[in-house]
Amino acid sequence: MVVFLFRILGWSLAAILFVFLVNNYLVIWRDWPGIVAVFAQWQWFGKSAPGQALSAAELGLAWGQLAAYFAAIVGAFFYVSHSRDQSLRDDSERFAAMANYVIRAAFWTVLLVGAADALISFLRVEDLLSAVVGEEITTELGRAHYRWPVVHMPLLLASLVIAAFTRSLGFTWLALLVVVAELLIVFSRFVFSYEQAFMGDLVRFWYAALFLFASAYTLLEEGHVRVDVLYASFSRKTKGLINAVGSLVLGIALCSVILVLGMGGKANIINSPLLSIEVSQSGFGMYVKYLMAGFLAVFAVSMLIQFIGYMLSGIADFRGEPGGRDADADLIH
Repeated sequence: MVVFLFRILGWSLAAILFVFLVNNYLVIWRDWPGIVAVFAQWQWFGKSAPGQALSAAELGLAWGQLAAYFAAIVGAFFYVSHSRDQSLRDDSERFAAMANYVIRAAFWTVLLVGAADALISFLRVEDLLSAVVGEEITTELGRAHYRWPVVHMPLLLASLVIAAFTRSLGFTWLALLVVVAELLIVFSRFVFSYEQAFMGDLVRFWYAALFLFASAYTLLEEGHVRVDVLYASFSRKTKGLINAVGSLVLGIALCSVILVLGMGGKANIINSPLLSIEVSQSGFGMYVKYLMAGFLAVFAVSMLIQFIGYMLSGIADFRGEPGGRDADADLIH
Protein backbone atom coordinates (compact mmCIF):
# COMPACT_ATOMS: atom_id res chain seq x y z
CA MET A 1 0.00 0.00 0.00
CA VAL A 2 2.88 2.37 0.81
CA VAL A 3 4.45 1.72 -2.58
CA PHE A 4 1.10 2.31 -4.30
CA LEU A 5 0.51 5.63 -2.54
CA PHE A 6 3.97 7.02 -3.18
CA ARG A 7 3.85 5.96 -6.81
CA ILE A 8 0.54 7.83 -7.15
CA LEU A 9 2.11 10.85 -5.47
CA GLY A 10 5.12 10.79 -7.79
CA TRP A 11 3.17 10.38 -11.01
CA SER A 12 0.56 12.92 -9.88
CA LEU A 13 3.27 15.52 -9.32
CA ALA A 14 4.73 14.81 -12.75
CA ALA A 15 1.31 15.01 -14.41
CA ILE A 16 0.47 18.26 -12.60
CA LEU A 17 3.79 19.70 -13.76
CA PHE A 18 2.92 18.83 -17.36
CA VAL A 19 -0.54 20.42 -17.06
CA PHE A 20 0.97 23.52 -15.46
CA LEU A 21 3.39 24.00 -18.36
CA VAL A 22 0.66 23.47 -20.96
CA ASN A 23 -1.66 25.88 -19.14
CA ASN A 24 1.14 28.43 -18.91
CA TYR A 25 1.56 28.29 -22.69
CA LEU A 26 -2.19 28.63 -23.24
CA VAL A 27 -2.49 31.59 -20.87
CA ILE A 28 0.64 33.50 -21.90
CA TRP A 29 0.76 32.88 -25.64
CA ARG A 30 -2.85 31.98 -26.50
CA ASP A 31 -4.61 34.36 -24.08
CA TRP A 32 -6.68 31.71 -22.35
CA PRO A 33 -8.17 32.93 -19.04
CA GLY A 34 -6.39 30.42 -16.76
CA ILE A 35 -7.49 28.94 -13.44
CA VAL A 36 -6.96 32.28 -11.68
CA ALA A 37 -9.97 33.54 -13.62
CA VAL A 38 -12.10 30.85 -11.97
CA PHE A 39 -10.85 31.86 -8.53
CA ALA A 40 -11.51 35.53 -9.28
CA GLN A 41 -14.96 34.84 -10.72
CA TRP A 42 -16.05 33.16 -7.51
CA GLN A 43 -13.71 35.20 -5.26
CA TRP A 44 -11.92 32.11 -3.97
CA PHE A 45 -8.60 32.23 -2.09
CA GLY A 46 -8.87 35.98 -1.57
CA LYS A 47 -9.05 36.80 -5.28
CA SER A 48 -11.05 39.91 -6.18
CA ALA A 49 -13.84 39.74 -8.73
CA PRO A 50 -12.69 40.76 -12.23
CA GLY A 51 -13.61 44.21 -13.48
CA GLN A 52 -15.21 42.68 -16.55
CA ALA A 53 -17.13 39.44 -16.24
CA LEU A 54 -15.89 36.53 -18.32
CA SER A 55 -17.95 35.36 -21.24
CA ALA A 56 -19.45 31.89 -21.17
CA ALA A 57 -16.78 30.65 -23.58
CA GLU A 58 -13.93 32.12 -21.51
CA LEU A 59 -15.36 30.69 -18.32
CA GLY A 60 -15.63 27.30 -19.99
CA LEU A 61 -11.97 27.44 -20.98
CA ALA A 62 -10.97 28.44 -17.45
CA TRP A 63 -12.94 25.58 -15.92
CA GLY A 64 -11.39 23.23 -18.46
CA GLN A 65 -7.91 24.32 -17.42
CA LEU A 66 -8.80 23.75 -13.77
CA ALA A 67 -10.33 20.36 -14.54
CA ALA A 68 -7.11 19.35 -16.31
CA TYR A 69 -5.31 19.29 -12.95
CA PHE A 70 -7.85 16.90 -11.48
CA ALA A 71 -7.71 14.82 -14.66
CA ALA A 72 -3.94 14.60 -14.24
CA ILE A 73 -4.33 13.14 -10.75
CA VAL A 74 -6.98 10.70 -11.93
CA GLY A 75 -4.78 9.70 -14.86
CA ALA A 76 -1.86 9.07 -12.51
CA PHE A 77 -4.09 6.91 -10.32
CA PHE A 78 -5.22 4.77 -13.25
CA TYR A 79 -1.67 4.45 -14.58
CA VAL A 80 -0.34 3.25 -11.24
CA SER A 81 -3.33 0.94 -10.77
CA HIS A 82 -2.59 -0.74 -14.11
CA SER A 83 1.16 -1.02 -13.53
CA ARG A 84 1.38 -2.54 -10.07
CA ASP A 85 4.22 -4.79 -11.21
CA GLN A 86 6.51 -1.76 -11.45
CA SER A 87 8.64 -1.03 -8.41
CA LEU A 88 9.64 2.27 -6.88
CA ARG A 89 13.08 1.91 -8.43
CA ASP A 90 11.56 1.32 -11.87
CA ASP A 91 9.64 4.58 -11.56
CA SER A 92 12.72 6.35 -10.19
CA GLU A 93 14.69 5.31 -13.27
CA ARG A 94 11.88 6.51 -15.53
CA PHE A 95 11.88 9.94 -13.90
CA ALA A 96 15.68 10.10 -14.16
CA ALA A 97 15.36 9.30 -17.89
CA MET A 98 12.78 12.10 -18.28
CA ALA A 99 15.05 14.61 -16.54
CA ASN A 100 17.99 13.49 -18.65
CA TYR A 101 16.00 14.01 -21.85
CA VAL A 102 15.08 17.55 -20.79
CA ILE A 103 18.75 18.28 -20.09
CA ARG A 104 19.95 16.75 -23.37
CA ALA A 105 17.41 18.76 -25.36
CA ALA A 106 18.41 21.93 -23.52
CA PHE A 107 22.11 21.24 -24.15
CA TRP A 108 21.66 20.78 -27.88
CA THR A 109 19.52 23.91 -27.96
CA VAL A 110 22.16 26.13 -26.37
CA LEU A 111 24.89 24.54 -28.49
CA LEU A 112 23.13 24.99 -31.84
CA VAL A 113 21.44 28.31 -31.07
CA GLY A 114 24.57 29.72 -29.46
CA ALA A 115 26.81 28.80 -32.39
CA ALA A 116 24.30 29.99 -35.02
CA ASP A 117 23.50 33.26 -33.26
CA ALA A 118 27.17 34.03 -32.64
CA LEU A 119 27.91 33.43 -36.33
CA ILE A 120 25.08 35.74 -37.38
CA SER A 121 26.25 38.43 -34.96
CA PHE A 122 29.84 38.13 -36.23
CA LEU A 123 28.76 38.46 -39.86
CA ARG A 124 26.56 41.45 -39.00
CA VAL A 125 29.21 43.35 -37.09
CA GLU A 126 31.75 42.77 -39.87
CA ASP A 127 29.18 43.77 -42.51
CA LEU A 128 29.46 40.40 -44.25
CA LEU A 129 25.94 39.07 -43.70
CA SER A 130 24.39 40.89 -46.65
CA ALA A 131 26.78 39.13 -49.01
CA VAL A 132 25.51 35.79 -47.72
CA VAL A 133 21.74 36.28 -47.36
CA GLY A 134 21.03 39.62 -49.02
CA GLU A 135 20.14 43.07 -47.71
CA GLU A 136 16.49 42.36 -46.89
CA ILE A 137 17.13 39.28 -44.73
CA THR A 138 20.12 41.01 -43.13
CA THR A 139 17.80 43.79 -41.97
CA GLU A 140 15.24 41.28 -40.73
CA LEU A 141 17.88 39.31 -38.80
CA GLY A 142 18.55 42.49 -36.86
CA ARG A 143 15.08 42.15 -35.31
CA ALA A 144 14.65 39.72 -32.42
CA HIS A 145 11.07 38.87 -33.40
CA TYR A 146 12.33 37.68 -36.78
CA ARG A 147 15.42 35.82 -35.61
CA TRP A 148 13.46 33.84 -33.01
CA PRO A 149 11.00 32.02 -35.31
CA VAL A 150 13.31 31.78 -38.34
CA VAL A 151 16.61 30.79 -36.69
CA HIS A 152 16.08 29.80 -33.07
CA MET A 153 12.83 27.84 -33.30
CA PRO A 154 13.98 25.38 -36.02
CA LEU A 155 17.18 24.72 -34.07
CA LEU A 156 15.16 24.16 -30.89
CA LEU A 157 12.94 21.62 -32.66
CA ALA A 158 16.01 19.92 -34.11
CA SER A 159 17.46 19.73 -30.59
CA LEU A 160 14.38 17.88 -29.35
CA VAL A 161 14.86 15.30 -32.10
CA ILE A 162 18.61 14.94 -31.55
CA ALA A 163 18.08 14.51 -27.79
CA ALA A 164 15.72 11.60 -28.47
CA PHE A 165 18.44 9.71 -30.36
CA THR A 166 21.46 10.51 -28.22
CA ARG A 167 22.23 9.18 -24.77
CA SER A 168 25.11 11.39 -23.69
CA LEU A 169 23.95 14.27 -21.51
CA GLY A 170 26.31 16.61 -23.33
CA PHE A 171 26.75 19.31 -20.71
CA THR A 172 30.19 17.90 -19.88
CA TRP A 173 31.21 19.07 -23.36
CA LEU A 174 29.64 22.42 -22.56
CA ALA A 175 32.39 23.00 -19.99
CA LEU A 176 34.98 22.57 -22.75
CA LEU A 177 33.07 24.93 -25.03
CA VAL A 178 33.02 27.60 -22.31
CA VAL A 179 36.81 27.30 -21.94
CA VAL A 180 37.32 27.48 -25.71
CA ALA A 181 35.07 30.56 -25.96
CA GLU A 182 37.01 32.25 -23.15
CA LEU A 183 40.33 31.41 -24.82
CA LEU A 184 39.11 32.95 -28.07
CA ILE A 185 38.30 36.17 -26.20
CA VAL A 186 41.75 36.22 -24.59
CA PHE A 187 43.64 35.58 -27.83
CA SER A 188 41.55 37.95 -29.92
CA ARG A 189 41.76 40.74 -27.34
CA PHE A 190 45.44 40.58 -26.40
CA VAL A 191 46.92 39.26 -29.64
CA PHE A 192 44.72 40.83 -32.31
CA SER A 193 43.13 43.66 -30.26
CA TYR A 194 39.72 42.45 -31.41
CA GLU A 195 36.64 42.00 -29.24
CA GLN A 196 32.92 42.19 -29.89
CA ALA A 197 29.88 42.07 -27.60
CA PHE A 198 28.66 38.74 -28.96
CA MET A 199 31.83 37.00 -27.72
CA GLY A 200 31.05 37.78 -24.09
CA ASP A 201 27.38 37.00 -24.67
CA LEU A 202 28.29 33.53 -25.91
CA VAL A 203 30.37 32.78 -22.82
CA ARG A 204 27.59 33.91 -20.49
CA PHE A 205 25.01 31.97 -22.50
CA TRP A 206 26.93 28.71 -22.33
CA TYR A 207 28.16 29.17 -18.75
CA ALA A 208 24.66 29.80 -17.41
CA ALA A 209 23.46 26.68 -19.21
CA LEU A 210 26.32 24.61 -17.79
CA PHE A 211 25.55 25.64 -14.22
CA LEU A 212 21.78 25.20 -14.38
CA PHE A 213 21.49 22.14 -16.61
CA ALA A 214 24.04 20.08 -14.69
CA SER A 215 22.15 20.38 -11.40
CA ALA A 216 19.73 17.48 -11.94
CA TYR A 217 22.51 15.12 -13.04
CA THR A 218 24.65 16.20 -10.09
CA LEU A 219 21.77 15.37 -7.76
CA LEU A 220 21.34 11.93 -9.36
CA GLU A 221 25.04 11.14 -8.99
CA GLU A 222 25.07 12.57 -5.44
CA GLY A 223 27.74 15.08 -6.40
CA HIS A 224 25.94 18.02 -4.81
CA VAL A 225 27.30 19.80 -1.76
CA ARG A 226 25.98 18.25 1.41
CA VAL A 227 27.14 18.20 5.02
CA ASP A 228 27.96 14.52 5.52
CA VAL A 229 29.14 14.75 9.12
CA LEU A 230 25.94 13.09 10.33
CA TYR A 231 24.53 11.69 7.09
CA ALA A 232 27.54 9.46 6.33
CA SER A 233 27.12 7.55 9.59
CA PHE A 234 23.41 6.84 9.08
CA SER A 235 22.09 3.47 8.00
CA ARG A 236 20.81 2.97 4.48
CA LYS A 237 17.25 3.01 5.79
CA THR A 238 17.72 6.33 7.58
CA LYS A 239 19.44 7.84 4.54
CA GLY A 240 16.51 6.80 2.40
CA LEU A 241 14.03 8.44 4.75
CA ILE A 242 16.03 11.68 4.85
CA ASN A 243 16.36 11.75 1.06
CA ALA A 244 12.65 11.11 0.56
CA VAL A 245 11.49 13.73 3.07
CA GLY A 246 14.08 16.26 1.92
CA SER A 247 13.14 15.77 -1.73
CA LEU A 248 9.44 16.30 -1.02
CA VAL A 249 9.58 19.06 1.58
CA LEU A 250 12.57 21.02 0.28
CA GLY A 251 13.42 20.02 -3.29
CA ILE A 252 10.00 19.64 -4.91
CA ALA A 253 8.64 22.57 -2.91
CA LEU A 254 11.51 24.86 -4.00
CA CYS A 255 11.16 23.95 -7.68
CA SER A 256 7.40 24.48 -7.47
CA VAL A 257 7.92 27.95 -5.99
CA ILE A 258 10.34 28.85 -8.80
CA LEU A 259 7.83 27.78 -11.45
CA VAL A 260 4.82 29.46 -9.84
CA LEU A 261 6.60 32.74 -9.14
CA GLY A 262 8.47 32.73 -12.42
CA MET A 263 5.56 31.68 -14.64
CA GLY A 264 2.51 32.86 -12.73
CA GLY A 265 1.66 35.64 -15.19
CA LYS A 266 2.82 37.58 -18.23
CA ALA A 267 4.92 39.98 -16.14
CA ASN A 268 6.69 37.31 -14.11
CA ILE A 269 10.45 36.87 -14.28
CA ILE A 270 10.49 33.85 -16.63
CA ASN A 271 7.47 34.56 -18.80
CA SER A 272 8.15 38.26 -19.39
CA PRO A 273 11.49 37.91 -21.25
CA LEU A 274 10.20 34.93 -23.23
CA LEU A 275 7.03 36.77 -24.23
CA SER A 276 8.82 39.94 -25.31
CA ILE A 277 11.86 38.13 -26.82
CA GLU A 278 14.13 40.22 -24.62
CA VAL A 279 17.66 40.78 -25.96
CA SER A 280 20.75 42.64 -24.79
CA GLN A 281 21.07 46.38 -25.39
CA SER A 282 24.11 45.90 -27.59
CA GLY A 283 22.91 46.12 -31.18
CA PHE A 284 25.44 43.59 -32.49
CA GLY A 285 25.32 41.23 -29.51
CA MET A 286 23.60 37.87 -29.43
CA TYR A 287 19.80 37.77 -29.36
CA VAL A 288 19.54 35.06 -26.71
CA LYS A 289 18.90 36.89 -23.45
CA TYR A 290 15.29 35.71 -23.38
CA LEU A 291 16.46 32.10 -23.58
CA MET A 292 18.57 32.61 -20.48
CA ALA A 293 15.37 33.38 -18.58
CA GLY A 294 14.07 30.07 -19.89
CA PHE A 295 17.11 28.37 -18.32
CA LEU A 296 15.43 28.90 -14.94
CA ALA A 297 12.39 26.98 -16.15
CA VAL A 298 14.60 24.17 -17.49
CA PHE A 299 16.41 24.06 -14.15
CA ALA A 300 13.19 23.92 -12.13
CA VAL A 301 11.52 21.34 -14.39
CA SER A 302 14.52 19.00 -14.60
CA MET A 303 15.22 19.27 -10.87
CA LEU A 304 11.57 18.73 -9.95
CA ILE A 305 11.39 15.58 -12.07
CA GLN A 306 14.68 14.37 -10.63
CA PHE A 307 13.51 15.09 -7.07
CA ILE A 308 10.41 12.96 -7.70
CA GLY A 309 12.63 10.07 -8.74
CA TYR A 310 14.96 10.72 -5.80
CA MET A 311 12.00 10.65 -3.43
CA LEU A 312 10.83 7.29 -4.75
CA SER A 313 14.36 5.91 -4.59
CA GLY A 314 14.60 7.10 -0.98
CA ILE A 315 11.36 5.31 -0.07
CA ALA A 316 12.73 2.16 -1.72
CA ASP A 317 15.88 2.43 0.41
CA PHE A 318 13.78 3.00 3.52
CA ARG A 319 11.79 -0.14 2.76
CA GLY A 320 14.96 -2.13 2.20
CA GLU A 321 14.22 -2.92 -1.44
CA PRO A 322 17.15 -4.34 -3.44
CA GLY A 323 19.14 -2.14 -5.80
CA GLY A 324 19.95 1.52 -5.48
CA ARG A 325 23.21 3.41 -5.60
CA ASP A 326 24.29 2.55 -2.06
CA ALA A 327 23.82 -1.13 -2.81
CA ASP A 328 25.81 -0.79 -6.03
CA ALA A 329 28.60 1.00 -4.18
CA ASP A 330 28.71 -1.73 -1.53
CA LEU A 331 28.86 -4.34 -4.29
CA ILE A 332 31.83 -2.60 -5.91
CA HIS A 333 33.71 -2.38 -2.63
